[in-house]
Amino acid sequence: MTDIPVAAVILAAGKGTRMKSDLHKVLHPVAGRPMLLHLVAAVDALAPARKVVVVGSGRDQLEAALAGHDAALAVQEPQLGTGHAVQQAEAALAGFSGDVLILYGDVPLVSAATMRRMLDRLHAGDAPAAVVLGFRPADPAAYGRIIADGDGRIVRMVEYKDATADERAVTLCNSGLMAVAADDLFRLLARVGNANAAGEYYLPDIVMLAAADGRASAVIETGAGEVAGVNSRAELAAVEAAWQQQRRAEAMADGVTLIAPETVYFSYDTEIARDVTIEPNVVFGPDVRIASGARIHAFSHVEGASVGEGAEIGPYARLRPGAEIGRKAKVGNFVEVKKARLGEGAKANHLSYIGDADVGAGANIGAGTITCNYDGFLKYRTEIGAGAFIGSNSALVAPVSIGAGAIVGAGSVVTADVEADALAVARGRQQQQGGWAARFRARMAERKAALKGK
Repeated sequence: MTDIPVAAVILAAGKGTRMKSDLHKVLHPVAGRPMLLHLVAAVDALAPARKVVVVGSGRDQLEAALAGHDAALAVQEPQLGTGHAVQQAEAALAGFSGDVLILYGDVPLVSAATMRRMLDRLHAGDAPAAVVLGFRPADPAAYGRIIADGDGRIVRMVEYKDATADERAVTLCNSGLMAVAADDLFRLLARVGNANAAGEYYLPDIVMLAAADGRASAVIETGAGEVAGVNSRAELAAVEAAWQQQRRAEAMADGVTLIAPETVYFSYDTEIARDVTIEPNVVFGPDVRIASGARIHAFSHVEGASVGEGAEIGPYARLRPGAEIGRKAKVGNFVEVKKARLGEGAKANHLSYIGDADVGAGANIGAGTITCNYDGFLKYRTEIGAGAFIGSNSALVAPVSIGAGAIVGAGSVVTADVEADALAVARGRQQQQGGWAARFRARMAERKAALKGK
């Protein structure tokens, strides 16, 4: 079985009109990744020999999204049903001899393990002509039905529009996903007709055509959530919710503490080590790695960042792409970090922006400090040495270097490098005039009284 090559045909030609979007339906994201690329990633786990995506409208968008994914595109125009769609992949699979998985770009959560089960069943002892992935939804609605015997051999498959009342009472439904040997697939598709209520060429008809040749097909089942399709924004939200629920459960099973699991949102590639604690209302964007023992406080947003062992983030912190937070470092409330590294034990606890910077171990960034990294045209870096102390409400105008152990006085605007262990104060000198405030109040009271007399 492992020596038999696999190809995947992913159907993505639908217009997706119910999404009411200029973005192609299968490119709407789930957990920060386009639905189509979720499916491609699962297919890639099987090391396929070929991948073909059948497209219709929005071809340019799909070509851009699939760049680097080694997938051929086939065009279905006009769209005359699922059987017709798969036929469009025949040229791209010319010369291929192996198994073909037929998948749907708007059914993104199908796992590689389920795909493997389909392929394994295709090569079971009874040698089915095709394997269909079935499921039992809470509401069968208008899904096609599968009538099978006790061994999973398919007796009949029928689209809902063409089903009798008794057939519609069956709860086993057709997800549309199939596994078929390439040598059988296109031979059977060539015989599919369109004498049905919709006048379309249905892919499932190959099952009954094979049966007429004396070859039975088989069904295997999976949970309804794995084959949930997306045709509207509401269905997209439901798939997102299902994905997040599963990911939260996996995180907790792996030793991550989620104080309020239902409020934490992961990205498709979030990596979190054991003994991390995540407080409520935390959102992870793509490309995040959290080391063991770290704590992400409430209402923080983390994207494109790495957080070291025992570090603390938030509450109300934002880590943007390129943020590297070292071991036991602290990024506190209303602090934003972008393309900057905080060394071990460094602290930026309050109301600061640290961008395009390198902050040494043990440095302390006072409240209200910003690195002025942008002049309207170019970005510049700020270097803050180990153990440096930046006083509150300071502006470090990059490019600038603060030496190790240096102190910058509160309220300073630093435009030149500061030596190690030096004190830099860059603000106007304070002046004081004794009694001035009392004289001012008396003078203003007299003026106010005079105005009332007029």
